[in-house]
Order: sequence, then C-alpha cells, then structure tokens
Amino acid sequence: MTVTTRATRFRLLALLGVTALSAAVVFSQPPIPQDPAYHRFADTRAFLGVPNFLNVVSNLPFLVIGGVGLLRLRRRLVEPAGAAEMSETAAWLLLFLGIFLTGFGSAWYHLRPDNASLVWDRLPMTLGFMGFFAGIVGERLGRHAYRLLLWPLLGIGVSSVLFWYAGELRGAGDLRLYALVQFFPLLLIPLLMAFYRPRYTGGVWVFLALAAYGSAKAFEMWDHEIYRALGGTVSGHPLKHLAAAVGCWALLHMFSRRRRVAA
Repeated sequence: MTVTTRATRFRLLALLGVTALSAAVVFSQPPIPQDPAYHRFADTRAFLGVPNFLNVVSNLPFLVIGGVGLLRLRRRLVEPAGAAEMSETAAWLLLFLGIFLTGFGSAWYHLRPDNASLVWDRLPMTLGFMGFFAGIVGERLGRHAYRLLLWPLLGIGVSSVLFWYAGELRGAGDLRLYALVQFFPLLLIPLLMAFYRPRYTGGVWVFLALAAYGSAKAFEMWDHEIYRALGGTVSGHPLKHLAAAVGCWALLHMFSRRRRVAA
C-alpha cells in the first residue's frame, strides 16, 4: 500500500468516524421537543404597525445578499469564461436561494412566532446549509461525491424540519435530526478543508462565515441578557440576524472573487 493510498484511506475513515460519532452522540439523547420559551423574544416592540419590528426588519440583509447571489450566479452561467469555471452549480443555487427565502421565512416567523411559522423560517435555512455543505464536498472530494450526496443531503435537511413539526403536531416533537443538520457541517467542513486541496481560491472566507454563524448562535442564546445589558435599545436576536448576514456576505464575496487554483 502506497503512502498516498494510506493517507486517502485515513482521511475517509476520519470523515466517516466523525459522521458516525456525531450521529451517535445526537441520537443517544432523548427526543428534544421545541421549548415554548424559544418564541418569547426579549424585544417585542412594534413600529409602524409591525410587531416585533427589529426582529422582522433585521432580515432584510438576507433578501439583498441572496438576491445578489442569484443574479451573480445567473451571470456567471451565461458568461463563457464564467461557465468554464463553474461547478457545483446546484449547490450555489440552493445556498443563495436559501439565503433569499430565509429573509421572507424568518420575517414571517417573527411577525407571529409559533411552531407553525417557525417551519417557514427553518426550511429555507436547511436549503442553504445543505447546498453549502454539498458545495464544499464537491470542491474538496470531487464532483462524483458532490453528485452522489447533493440530493440526499437536501432530502435529509428538509426532512429534519418536517419530521420535527409533524412530531410537534402529535405532541412529540424531536429536534435531534434538525440539530444534526444544523451543526454537523460545522464539524466536517473544517476537516474537509484541512484534508483536501481546494480547486478554487478564497477558502479563508469559509472560516469567516463559520465564525459569523457561531457569533449568531451566541447572540441568539443571550437575547434577553443583551437586551438588558444595552438598556432595552436592541436585543440579541436582531444582532443574530446581522451576524448571520455577515457570514452570508462572506460566502457571496468568495463566490464572486474565487478563481481556479493552478494544478
């Protein structure tokens, strides 16, 4: 067995091991229903007749970034030079479409927060998560892996939201699969980027996007504490949206500027 073959096998075993361990840890936990307190945000102030105003309007950056991404993707596909450099097209489409639709879905949810409206917040996010993840798989592992995994990943992402909500309707909601869909790529993407050479420049922007997403989750967790600390001016949840939008902008910037890496 050559050194190259051993290294390839080690990388694949490491990725499979992290995948299996992540699934085992998540599903070893009891079912996780949606906490009703999740819908009780710190800042419920209305403005211009819009309830929860800041939580609603802070979704506007997603509409802008997602819309610009879709336009740039379309332009790259019709330009001969851009088309020659394009790969993982469906992954980029799902990412930018997911970002764009999250702007609508999250705004709709915050107008009247409950489990039913939360579905329309989470569904487009899973499109973006799984599209982005599949795109990284394709760039690092190859187009065959991308074609093999894209639609199963998308199916798992959408199913995680529908499975959770169907359970909630029966009084037995379970967020474990959705939690795996949301956080597992955060573990595997750095490994993929460490193990395999890129085909495009701009990988540093992926790490900025991951850091921004981590910051967004922190703002979400400390929504009420931030609201009190800032004297009731702004809460953590609008800051979560803005931090997540920074991560989305980083991916848009990467897509717009990336070039093929010389072999």
